[in-house]
Amino acid sequence: MATIPLTKRGAEKLKAELHKLKTVDRPAVINAISEARSHGDLSENAEYDAAKDRQGFIEGRIKEIEGKLAAAQVIDPSQLNAGGRVVFGATVELEEEESGDAVRYQIVGEDEADLKHGLINISSPIARALIGKEQGDTAEVQAPGGLKRYEIVAVHYV
Repeated sequence: MATIPLTKRGAEKLKAELHKLKTVDRPAVINAISEARSHGDLSENAEYDAAKDRQGFIEGRIKEIEGKLAAAQVIDPSQLNAGGRVVFGATVELEEEESGDAVRYQIVGEDEADLKHGLINISSPIARALIGKEQGDTAEVQAPGGLKRYEIVAVHYV
């Protein structure tokens, strides 16, 4: 089984979601199914069908999270010593060469990615272009609007 890279923060977020699913959502849906059963004929009971669908979603998500956590390789970016190279977990300050726009991204796992908060997926085109590069290097990224060139201004491990 392949390992799934996660930052420490991402692993904690998945563990919290798993805990909520098991302790809050699962018991609530079991109660909803019991309540719907008490209303009689299940063949025409929309509440029962909805509760069973919700139960299926919850159980599927629990299995998915447990699988990801079992295969996780948890990386604490503050413990990295990559010598200024861009690696998983690194926070990278970039400057787009053409426009001069500055951006800051942290390279994280699939479940953690949130572009609005500067968290980019390790398998995204920009992350793939940055991995292995160092401060002062230029990364070329094929974006929907055409080829973009970014200068790596700084690399941090926070």
